[in-house]
Amino acid sequence: MLDIIEHEGLHELRLARPPVNALDPALLRALIEAVERAPQRGARGLLLSGGQGVFSAGLDVPHLLTLDRDGIRGAWSAFFGAARALARSPIPVAVAIGGHCPAGGCVLALCCDYRVMADAGDGAAAFRIGLNEVQVGLPVPDSIQVLMRRAVGPRAAETLLVTGAMVEARRALALGLVDELVAPEAVHGQAMQWLRDLARLPAQAVRATRAVARADLVAALGEADTMDVEPFVEQWFGEETQAALRAMVARLGR
Repeated sequence: MLDIIEHEGLHELRLARPPVNALDPALLRALIEAVERAPQRGARGLLLSGGQGVFSAGLDVPHLLTLDRDGIRGAWSAFFGAARALARSPIPVAVAIGGHCPAGGCVLALCCDYRVMADAGDGAAAFRIGLNEVQVGLPVPDSIQVLMRRAVGPRAAETLLVTGAMVEARRALALGLVDELVAPEAVHGQAMQWLRDLARLPAQAVRATRAVARADLVAALGEADTMDVEPFVEQWFGEETQAALRAMVARLGR
């Protein structure tokens, strides 16, 4: 479910759970372990990558719909654990977003230092990114709202979160939701180049500066399990949310 590829001191963590890299607890736990072990294995930077066309479709809703309350608690904790591991990483993390990036996939991307996204054009061809949770009846917890506000500012974040908007890649760049757009075939290489350039700088200075710059991100996710798990579980099993989730799964042919 997760490929680990070494590139001369830079480690790529490639989501490998076809067809759309849906995030289940096993994949999330594998991601946590890989992120935490990478510095111990000598990695100077991490590249998080996914599929072409779809980076990750977010949490594996069909699987989650089979779980009881304890299972949902565990899945939500694993998801926050993966986000927290990326946010706390002592080495820089770039993400190569090769396609659509909704919901949980967007959350993981927001926890990375630098986001490179594929530009496939405008209109129907465009890849989209965003936190669309409200569209399936789930409120966005404060810890995740912090991630969006940090990227695009309070007012834009409010609009995007309340409407559950999935924005086209070019608008995402204008908003600051992603840092760079390149052709789909260049996403991986450009994200890796950003890491290589950063790795040439004095490591201790980069590490200390990142720790200060990202302290708000780490703090927002630090107590997320305690603050957000039970409200999420209650909302998940609410009648309106269950109906919206099952309707979404039906539309996807699952």
